Parts: sequence; C-alpha cells; structure tokens
Amino acid sequence: MSEIYNFSAGPAMLPKQVLNQIQGELIEYGNAKASVMEISHRGVDFMQVAQKAEQDLRELMNIPNNYKVLFLQGGASAQFSMVPINLLRGKTSVNYANTGHWSVKAIAEAKRYAEVNICTDSSANKFTDIDDFSNWNIDQDAAYLHYIPNETIAGLEFDFIPEVDMPIVADMSSTILSREIDVSKFGVIYAGAQKNIGPSGLTIVIVREDLIGEVVPKQPVLFDYATHANNDSMYNTPSTFPWYAAGRVFEWLKDQGGIGAMASVNERKAAKLYQAIDGSDFYSNPVNPKYRSWMNVPFILANDSLDKMFLEKSYNANLLALKGHKSVGGMRASIYNAMPESGVDALIEFMADFEKQHG
Repeated sequence: MSEIYNFSAGPAMLPKQVLNQIQGELIEYGNAKASVMEISHRGVDFMQVAQKAEQDLRELMNIPNNYKVLFLQGGASAQFSMVPINLLRGKTSVNYANTGHWSVKAIAEAKRYAEVNICTDSSANKFTDIDDFSNWNIDQDAAYLHYIPNETIAGLEFDFIPEVDMPIVADMSSTILSREIDVSKFGVIYAGAQKNIGPSGLTIVIVREDLIGEVVPKQPVLFDYATHANNDSMYNTPSTFPWYAAGRVFEWLKDQGGIGAMASVNERKAAKLYQAIDGSDFYSNPVNPKYRSWMNVPFILANDSLDKMFLEKSYNANLLALKGHKSVGGMRASIYNAMPESGVDALIEFMADFEKQHG
C-alpha cells in the first residue's frame, strides 16, 4: 500500500515520528508505571512534561520573558470571549479585521462586550483579498486590534503585521509554528492545537504580562488570564494528553532544525502546489497570489460535477480529507508542518493524472 497523506484542515495529521513515539509511550510513560493519560497533572512526572513543553515552545518561538505561556482548553472559540474580557481594561471599543469565516465568529463574540470597529472588510471579495493597510480605518482609542493571520477556509494569509499603537491580538491557530514571527509585536497570540501543534483539546495562549489581571467585572474565574498565569495553567485539571503530545511535536520541530527550517519547507510545498494549480486550465485558486496561504490551499475544478469523483479517487489513492469547506465548495489541501513534501508531490501527481483523464 502506498503512503497515506492526510490533508485534513483540523484535527490535522501529526508527524509520523511523533505518533510512533506516543504509541511506544502510551501504556507506560517513563518511570511512571502508568500511561501519561492516567497520571496526576500535579505529580512530578507530568510537571516535567509540562515544564519542558513550555520551555521548548519558548525556544522555538523566541518568546520574551515578559510573556506568559498558557496551556488552556476551549479552543480558539473560547478566546473570542476571553480576549475582550481581559483586554478591554476600561475601554469601550475594539478594532477587528474581517478577513474570513473565523473573523466573523470572533467579531460576533466581541460585540457582546464592546463596540466593534471593522477596520477592514474582505467580505465583498468573498475573502480572497486583503485591503492595503494604508486604507484601514483604525479606531485609535480602541483597546486593541484583532486579526487572523491565516484564514483556514478561504486560504487567505497576511504577509504583514499591522502597525498600531495598541495591543495586537492574533488568532494563529492555523499558522503558528509555520514560520518565524516576532512575538514582541503582539499583545496576545492564541492558537487551537489541532492544526500545527497536536491533538484537539488544547489551546496555547501567549500573553504579555501587562495585559493580565484586569477583567470585565463579574466574569467566570476561568476566563481570567490571571487565574491561569498564577497557577501554571493548572487551576483546574488541564488537557494532559494533548499537552504531552504537543510537547512531543515541539521536540520534533527542534529536531527538524526549528521554525526557520520548517518555513523553508512550507514555502516550497505551497509554491509547488500553487504552481500546479496556476499551470492548469482545469484547476483554479481565487485568492490574490500576494495573500495565498502556505497552510491551506483551496482549489476549484473547472467542472464541479467532477468533485465527487475527484474526492472518491483521491481517497482511494490514499490522499485524504481534500473536500473543501461547505461555505466555499471545491477542494482544500491543508499542508501543515507535519505534511511531508512527498505528500504534496503525490497530490500534484494525482491532480495531473485526474486532469488527463477527465479534463
């Protein structure tokens, strides 16, 4: 049987090396005489897991010392609430960039707490382009600016960080660890784990310390960053297995040469796939090439009546989860860090063969 390549947008594939390591440690972790899923989160064995995972992530992302790294639950969707709860700090308005499906959800939640200024809106172009930053309408008195550097569904990715005189908040769920970033430019970075970090059930939050400790009154204690920062993310029982698995992914990333090395591979993988799409009359991608995602590559067949056949044949060829999101249709190949270059090559070869047969 040929190699299996999983192009799922999330939960996404994990590196095979990590899966094999987890398999080998599943029944008994280290000297714990039990599975990592069965040991106390406050015991010595898991505390070592937790501390090493945080330290490795700090090294990979070069996270400054004045930032807390939190290992939480609730996904990025919980952060849609936690961000305004923690960052309003007496202000009444916030800036949000509307560049895709997840931006829309984040905006809807922020409206429960503040007046939302939509500083840029890509809905008119169906989230295929981003307006030049010079044209953004920024509320200078707002508490923060929120944007999503990579929109998973439309495959729209920023090639710049907005420059504003207020905290910048970024939902990096589908782009974190794919390329180097300057963490110091952000007030808060948050990311659901299930794309580039590990299994679902874990959310990483990287928050500048001066933004911790002043929440909107009468909010749940678990929605206060200080609760988690003051308790090493263990105020309540954390998602221990995803936290452990994320740590194994961080180790794997370091073995690959770090984020800079991964960025080179990711850029090459995406360039190959877009070149195959652009060089064909059978496939197309609607996103402005300047803002095409490295991680999520949607493409459309010229004849959508062939979509079902494409998905069936690709699945039989061990190319999994290529169906596009229902809101945009077509196909989508998510090529996160764990996707080897050979997987992209196999997809390109399949696409070419399918076009020869049905184009």
